[in-house]
Amino acid sequence: MVKIGIVGGTGYTGVELLRILASHGQADVRAITSRGEAGTRVIDMFPSLRGHYSSMSDKLEFTAPDATDLTACDIVFFATPHGVAMAQARGLVDAGVKIIDLAADFRIRDVATFEKWYKIPHTCPDLLAESVYGLPEFHRDEIRGARIVGNPGCYPTSMQLGFMPLIEAGIVDTGHLIADCKSGASGAGRKAEVGLLLAEASDSFRAYNVGGHRHHPETVQELAARSKTPVSLVFTPHLLPMIRGIHSTLYARLTRTDVDLQSLFEKRYAGEPFVDVMPAGSAPDTRSVRASNMARIAVHRPGNADMVTVLVVEDNLVKGAAGQAVQNMNLMFGLPETTGLTAAPVVP
Repeated sequence: MVKIGIVGGTGYTGVELLRILASHGQADVRAITSRGEAGTRVIDMFPSLRGHYSSMSDKLEFTAPDATDLTACDIVFFATPHGVAMAQARGLVDAGVKIIDLAADFRIRDVATFEKWYKIPHTCPDLLAESVYGLPEFHRDEIRGARIVGNPGCYPTSMQLGFMPLIEAGIVDTGHLIADCKSGASGAGRKAEVGLLLAEASDSFRAYNVGGHRHHPETVQELAARSKTPVSLVFTPHLLPMIRGIHSTLYARLTRTDVDLQSLFEKRYAGEPFVDVMPAGSAPDTRSVRASNMARIAVHRPGNADMVTVLVVEDNLVKGAAGQAVQNMNLMFGLPETTGLTAAPVVP
């Protein structure tokens, strides 16, 4: 059994971790922290979990971070705001504890770029240098041996899965990539904010952070690492009036038109347990991946012209966050990669 700690367990990502780990079979959640909810039983805050942690008699409680010994864990998930994981990382790693950060502390390799976008100093650049970016489809071997994993953002996961086969094959103009992405409201986190109220977000559709989103440098960093030519990306996120899901429509200009794009994607993701390349002509929808760790992809070449359109859907809380984190944990502890993650999507 893997002894697990979760820092920041009261948000949507935290409860999603708990939901997945409850049926994992090799997970033993020893501690879950919250400053505001210390002393509250997890099942009282999240009744959906009643009966699923019977091995602990449903007594698992949120505890204050300062009163929790996380060094007794094998791994700690940080489902927290940016800056929390790096503040605790050194002590945990020195104690032999592995870390998966679901925020951005260990995603961006360049310290100056991190500090520019997140407006806080990076306090452990040496640990950042050894951390591994946690997108298994591209970093599986490195994740297996990692002490620290920076779990990818939800939007970057969809953009990389869609663009990467084209970039690796060297058949698109990487200087003019376009990503038109939409997310459900849960992507903004569990918080009170006027723009996320039902009366504000329902029956509406809008773009946000058009001038620059924090997931942009992370995505460009990873795409550029596998590209032979410089990468420039226009990325526009939108808020959809739904709870879960990401739909990314990606555009690129082909520099070669003699490549079978359907075959390219099918071969690239053959054997990948959580990437489903749909049949030619498909248009995947977000409900086909709801509450699952699956990403579905469809590739199109409209009018047989020199443009390629890639459609990617995922659940932002699962493959875009908690599910991918558990996928990484499985790799780090030598477990079957799919452990705890094989439940079918929820429809309707």
